[in-house]
Amino acid sequence: MPSKPIWQWSAVETAAAIRGGDITAQEAVEAAIARMADCNEAVNAVTVDLSGDAQQAARRADDVQQSGGVLGPLHGVPITIKENVDQAGQATTNGIPAFAGMIAGEDSPVVANLRKAGAIIIGRTNTPEFSVRWFTNNPLRGLTKNPWNEAVTPGGSSGGAAAAVALGIGAIAHGNDLGGSLRYPAYACGLATIKPSLGRIPAFNPTGAEERPPSMQLMSGQGPLAREIRDVRLALSVMAQSDSRDPWWVPAPLDGPRRAAPIRVAVTKDPAGFGCHGAVSAAIDQAADGLSDAGYAVTAIDPPHVAEIAESWGNLLWTDTKIIMEDAMREHGSDDLNQVISDYIAAATILDLPGYVRTLADRTRLLRGWNTFMEDYPLVLAPVSQVPAFPQLEDLKGAERVKQMLGEQSMLCGINLLGLPSAAVPTGLHDGAPMGVQIIGPRFREDLCLDAAEAVERSTGILTQQLWRRT
Repeated sequence: MPSKPIWQWSAVETAAAIRGGDITAQEAVEAAIARMADCNEAVNAVTVDLSGDAQQAARRADDVQQSGGVLGPLHGVPITIKENVDQAGQATTNGIPAFAGMIAGEDSPVVANLRKAGAIIIGRTNTPEFSVRWFTNNPLRGLTKNPWNEAVTPGGSSGGAAAAVALGIGAIAHGNDLGGSLRYPAYACGLATIKPSLGRIPAFNPTGAEERPPSMQLMSGQGPLAREIRDVRLALSVMAQSDSRDPWWVPAPLDGPRRAAPIRVAVTKDPAGFGCHGAVSAAIDQAADGLSDAGYAVTAIDPPHVAEIAESWGNLLWTDTKIIMEDAMREHGSDDLNQVISDYIAAATILDLPGYVRTLADRTRLLRGWNTFMEDYPLVLAPVSQVPAFPQLEDLKGAERVKQMLGEQSMLCGINLLGLPSAAVPTGLHDGAPMGVQIIGPRFREDLCLDAAEAVERSTGILTQQLWRRT
């Protein structure tokens, strides 16, 4: 067993220790709850404390263990769930005061899959209003701080999830990603994650009043945040189990055919022409060196169409938002959210019907270009953001700043339009705050992304261990 405190153990280590009888589920859960009591108040990551329910679930898990019952791959492992997916008996607030009473009657697929695997939910985590921003703040729950530096965003919209798991409040955090909401919080908080392929992890919120608009169905995905790649891999295998409520789900194998070595990696720093901060460039170089040392063939070359892809992402997303969701956002959102929405819409081209149909159709051309490129370069090493993590609430500085920020996130958002998998992994610190990269792969080849991310992780270490020495 590891000699460090239980709350610092990986999910893999925790599950193995419970399965082997070295610790109980109650001990694992109590360690995470105690850690939450020690440090959550300072960052406001977990907004719904489910300690009581978790303790009862842990006792039941130990009863199953003692009776020789079947144990799932996450049996007894403490986790958190983001407040924008349905969890039976809990409100799906999505950061909105008016939704505080919207109690879910059943679990969403991702929550159901985690429970079936034996995971124990110790709390729900904060999100911005309607999960829109790269900052985690709302009038219902307040501001979530970055545990590394409170002047810097923890990311959004899974900022509460990222801050929690970085601090050791649970071994795995659930999040989701429509425009970088898994990868950006991982980047800001020094974590690992995978934004899965379209159709990999089933999604559905029974509390939803209507179906999500087309672009959100095509571009959003559920996924895990964790401190180590091996935990991301384990959580992905659990989350990706089938659920008939999501017609987009695809029964693709989690491990694809082996690629002949050396696997070629395209290394890109500024494919959309928005500039690349020196610290981001250094992180890319560091990751490229780690991949090269691990036997990958790295080449500096830009993938195709990145500026077009990012522009199409914004135009489709904000056209859908304006048509289907803007009225509810305006009615229930704060003044801050209304300002940000106006600035996002101003930065996009709101499409008429012919423009929408043509832009959606053109997605195929853009994806075809990447598929062809990936025949030669199966992996793309790229920035998460062109700049280090933003200062808190930077998107309230006006329309021009928001437009600039969108450009700086071109490699982040564009991958959502394509529906391709992308792993994020930390590389180290810059001015005391985390830095990292993303590694993009072919459709349904999350395994290739995670293999490469693990090679980077081996060369840099587990970054959160440095955070724990501070707290």
